[in-house]
Amino acid sequence: LPAGADDAGGPSAAAVQICLEAVRSAPQMAGAALAAEVTTPQGYVVEPSGEFAGREPVAVVAAIDLGIKNRTPWQLAERGVRVHVLPQSTTLDQVLALHPDGVFFSNGPGDPGTADREVELLRGVLDAGLPFFGICLGNQVFGRALGYGTYKLGYGHRGVNQPVLDRATGKVEITAHNHGFAVDAPVEEPSLAPYDGGRYGRVEVSHVGLNDGVVEGLRALDLPAFSVQYHPEAAAGPHDGEHLFDRFVRLMKEAR
Repeated sequence: LPAGADDAGGPSAAAVQICLEAVRSAPQMAGAALAAEVTTPQGYVVEPSGEFAGREPVAVVAAIDLGIKNRTPWQLAERGVRVHVLPQSTTLDQVLALHPDGVFFSNGPGDPGTADREVELLRGVLDAGLPFFGICLGNQVFGRALGYGTYKLGYGHRGVNQPVLDRATGKVEITAHNHGFAVDAPVEEPSLAPYDGGRYGRVEVSHVGLNDGVVEGLRALDLPAFSVQYHPEAAAGPHDGEHLFDRFVRLMKEAR
């Protein structure tokens, strides 16, 4: 018999117990600060590509790498954007020194409740009036920067084929998810961002997961800033959310 198998060919009780103990002893995700462990050690630049290759960029973006996927900067580069991918430890002064047209916060692992450094950086970005786009952990950091809480889901969202309602268009997008935490914000109607007495104005929940009603996107109504919890950059994966990169480019052009 193979190691760990019983007479019927299935896993033995001992093998099952070993697996259970491994799962039970795994570190808890709640309270885990992991972005610093997966970020790029050094910044790098992704130049405009495709039809925009060799041309002046249509915009310059400072992308904070909290665990960024390779496909993300290329989504922007294919739209004519020069992307400076920066470490998680980047300061506001370092961001502003690039004179970016916009700032992006990526996806990444860990508990957003530990992301105090990222929250303060994003508040500096919002105070500077720079357009902002966040994905996944970037969405949760945006929520915290606005003053909303975050919480651990009882059952995390994993995999493709997750239906999300875009409340602005009324359309359902099929999306890719990989998150165990979510933003706690009022879904029914726009609310005043709780931080500092409403310093950042009104905010609406722009996207909602149809399986469980979880917040899947935020949009500031008085600032050029928005985010989504799911992965519009998924590759391979559904492409229904790729238009959000176009929205970010438009937002940067309109803010000039």
